[in-house]
This record gives sequence, C-alpha cells and structure tokens, in this order.
Amino acid sequence: MNSETLIQLLQNGFRVTLGATASLIEVVQDPQKRHENLSKLRQEWSQLADEWAVKGESTEQDARNFVDTVLSQRRAQNDYPPTATVPTSAAPGVQTEIQELTAQIATIRAELEKLRNQE
Repeated sequence: MNSETLIQLLQNGFRVTLGATASLIEVVQDPQKRHENLSKLRQEWSQLADEWAVKGESTEQDARNFVDTVLSQRRAQNDYPPTATVPTSAAPGVQTEIQELTAQIATIRAELEKLRNQE
C-alpha cells in the first residue's frame, strides 16, 4: 500500500466519521430529521448487511476450498514418501551398505568434477 492510498483511506475515514457525527447531531436536534435518517439508516444497513452476508459466504467458500486443497496435497505427500529416505527398521547391515555406497558416489562425483576442471 503506497502513501497516497493510505492518505486517501484516512481522509475518507475522517469524512465518513464527520458525516456520521453531523447526521447524529441532526437526529438529536430535529425530530423530523430523526425519523427520516433512522428509516434511511435501517434501509441502508439492511442492504449493507445483505451484501456483507453474500460476500462473507463466498469468502467462506473460498477459504474452505483453499484448506481442502492444502490438506489433500499434504495427504498426497504423506502417501508417497520420498525415495531417498531409509526406513529406520532396516537391518544395520543394509544401512551400513547404503552409507558406503553414498560415500562411493560422493567420491566419483568429486573425481568427475576434477576431470571436468582439468579439461
């Protein structure tokens, strides 16, 4: 949000507050204005409440869809664990063998890098 937008937002908020205060003063001072403003306010609040309810319903649905998507992705990830992990229940000999093979691969990679750099 840039500073102009923030200033406009604050200015609009001030004007709304000022207008509401002026309307409140009119309502207190003039009984006819009171009836007119209160009926207008009831109609507008009802309309605003309806709009907010519709918007809230669509926002709620969007949020539910987002949460469902995230949860389904997480379940899919848990169903298919990465292939690089070694189960902890594997026999100690298998784990040692995997560690040795990993070390050999690292050595081969280092040798390949060395050969590439020499060329």
